[in-house]
Amino acid sequence: MNNTEFDKRHIWHPYTSAINPLPCYEVVGASGVELILVGGEKLVDGMSSWWAAVHGYNHPALNQAAHKQIDAFAHVMFGGLTHQPAIDLCRKLIDITPDGLNRVFLADSGSVAVEVAIKMALQYWACQGRSQKVKLIAPRNGYHGDTFAAMAVCDPINGMHSLFQKSLVEHFFAPAPQTQFDQTWNADDVLPMREILEQHHHDIAALILEPVVQGAGGMRLYHPEYVKACRKLCDEFNVLLICDEIATGFGRTGKLFACEHAQISPDIMCLGKALTGGYLTMAATLCTDEVAEGTCVGDPGVFMHGPTYMGNALACAVANASIDLILEGAWQQQIPRIEKQLREELAILNDFESVADVRVLGAIGVVEMKQQVNVADIQQIFVEKGVWIRPFGKLIYIMPPYIIEPEQLKKLTSAIHFAIQRLYPN
Repeated sequence: MNNTEFDKRHIWHPYTSAINPLPCYEVVGASGVELILVGGEKLVDGMSSWWAAVHGYNHPALNQAAHKQIDAFAHVMFGGLTHQPAIDLCRKLIDITPDGLNRVFLADSGSVAVEVAIKMALQYWACQGRSQKVKLIAPRNGYHGDTFAAMAVCDPINGMHSLFQKSLVEHFFAPAPQTQFDQTWNADDVLPMREILEQHHHDIAALILEPVVQGAGGMRLYHPEYVKACRKLCDEFNVLLICDEIATGFGRTGKLFACEHAQISPDIMCLGKALTGGYLTMAATLCTDEVAEGTCVGDPGVFMHGPTYMGNALACAVANASIDLILEGAWQQQIPRIEKQLREELAILNDFESVADVRVLGAIGVVEMKQQVNVADIQQIFVEKGVWIRPFGKLIYIMPPYIIEPEQLKKLTSAIHFAIQRLYPN
């Protein structure tokens, strides 16, 4: 049985049927912004391996950091032990994140970072003698991960997890923000959130949102004033604010962190994806001193969470190298250049009958179709055109590595034009 057939029969890929799986393309190498397939084809990667590989592939600085650390040790338990890579990483995260986020909990993945944030918020209020504050509130169309607490704060109707609705804790949801990023702010947008908080704040521990960009819930780009208004509401109604920056952190939106568009700082922040430059799975949940200390008052006196691979030294070492590359500042020129090119080259698609909307922010380009995209058919066209783009639902979107060159980005946008014209002719 060859690799393709074995994979199809025995390996379960993300968001794919076990009965009729989507085709998979075998990668044998990757360098810069290109993936190399087993047949020798080279594909310009438009996905940054789901937002993560912001520096591209096979980066010498990240490779060197990994080699150096693995020669020392790859991992030790974080319970009762610490090490320089973790200390350096936490120093850097505290330095670069918004003011006040002074405590760092290192986790394994984005979903776990969200689980930790939710658990932290609930334990904080329980330790303040407010044990009735066990609910969360979130805008609809949000996405925060696939584990159970994370699923429970994703959109319960339009999200990916409606099948599990009866098994999940029921939280509060406000209508999704409607004012788009570049529109004139409409203050009425946040009134439904205010109304729910007015009625139920005694039961609500935290408000969780993805600042400015709602990712897998629809790739929606909304106004920073909504985030700012939510910060004020949390202060007014004594509710913690959790900013899920797993997808948006480390420069993707044109700011180092998306909440900077709103000039606010959350009580808890979740980071992941680009944290290690796409090399290893790692995430972090940061919080204020008040939240950290408040979580450890009274019984049990500790935060009851501890992943086996917490503070993995190899991942920390690579994350340090990735953040060092970010701090060199090249992204501050790369992101505006990518944004400008995406706006110019995707704009014409607004005239296509099959296209519902085109939107761009930073190094994110989204083409929303009027009907569901046939992933297998369109990916075959993309591979034939020498690019890797992974649509979902009605969305054809790209978020390329920051190092992408203009001609490589042109190849991605041209492939989107070609595929839409081929499959959805006007």
